[in-house]
Amino acid sequence: MASSTMSNLEKENHQRDADFNKALHGKSAQARGGIAAMFSKGASAKGAAVDEYFKHWDNKGAADETAETRAQRQAEYATLTRQYYNLATDLYEYGWGQSFHFCRFAYGEPFHQAIARHEHYLAHAIGIQEGMRVLDVGCGVGGPAREIAKFTGAHITGLNNNDYQIERATHYAHKEGLSNQLQYVKGDFMQMSFPDNSFDAVYAIEATVHAPTLEGIYSEIYRVLKPGGTFGVYEWLMTDQYDNDNLHHREIRLGIEQGDGISNMCKVEEALQAMKAAGFELLRNEDMAIRDDPFPWYWPLSGDMKYIQSVFDVFTIFRMTHVGRAVAHSFAGLMETLRLAPAGTKKTADSLAWAADCLVAGGKENLFTPMYLMVGRKPE
Repeated sequence: MASSTMSNLEKENHQRDADFNKALHGKSAQARGGIAAMFSKGASAKGAAVDEYFKHWDNKGAADETAETRAQRQAEYATLTRQYYNLATDLYEYGWGQSFHFCRFAYGEPFHQAIARHEHYLAHAIGIQEGMRVLDVGCGVGGPAREIAKFTGAHITGLNNNDYQIERATHYAHKEGLSNQLQYVKGDFMQMSFPDNSFDAVYAIEATVHAPTLEGIYSEIYRVLKPGGTFGVYEWLMTDQYDNDNLHHREIRLGIEQGDGISNMCKVEEALQAMKAAGFELLRNEDMAIRDDPFPWYWPLSGDMKYIQSVFDVFTIFRMTHVGRAVAHSFAGLMETLRLAPAGTKKTADSLAWAADCLVAGGKENLFTPMYLMVGRKPE
């Protein structure tokens, strides 16, 4: 696997990104949900996003992967991630909700309740208190930030390099009356614009995996965190069971990376080294995915009806069955044929479905975790 210590960074161009966001998304950030937003895109800009993203993956399978192809993805990490979420955000909201992450499940616990509990757990683990100034690194459309703001009373700044997601997050914050507690900032988390020692606490929920290097992103977080402050992260990592020389293992990793906009996923040992190299005093580290829970973290993707715990979970699990996927695939194709959805919608949906299979396989075989918890403290 590629090193997680490279230091070359893409140059930011916020005006370029804003212009592209307007051309692709128009006013769709104000739409009620993912489906409504999906049908309001600029066709030519959507095609450009598809080409820009999938050039890193088309005809580049696990058997042919080289250090050079991984390095190319790392070199364009910011564009890769930004275009991925230009393509996938509406599909995420439609199929998953506004908190783009996995979670643990207790017996009888509905999906969205479990998602919120996972967010509360991290806020508690790093000691977020009312009135604190907190940074959410890679905030998505703001689901976790809104939940943690309500749970703790803290003031939260969400950092995101995707203009569309910032518009969606701002829209939802206003809708829920949380604009006084939340603000969203455009920027690359590898080169943040915040001054040193700006935040009382920092968290990241399954977002820093998009960084080209873990040491680089953790070092930036260390810089903007106040002395004595705490950083907590749920990290996506390959476990110690992962063997990069095993083609099956590589196929799983590459499927996850392609379907989730990741340039370079690392192993657990590398993440721990990156935390320490950044300067953190490591207070806690644990793979939350292997706790003895009644249901696995990947059940919403599994398509296995035995995991349904409430009537509200029926749609969540049905959409990942073979029948549910076939319906979604056919629907996306029909919408493209009728030109009600722009070209590339089906290709993006199929990529997400492939990633879901790889995520489930990675979970079942203990090759991958989406919730390796690390809590670090910046010394006084």
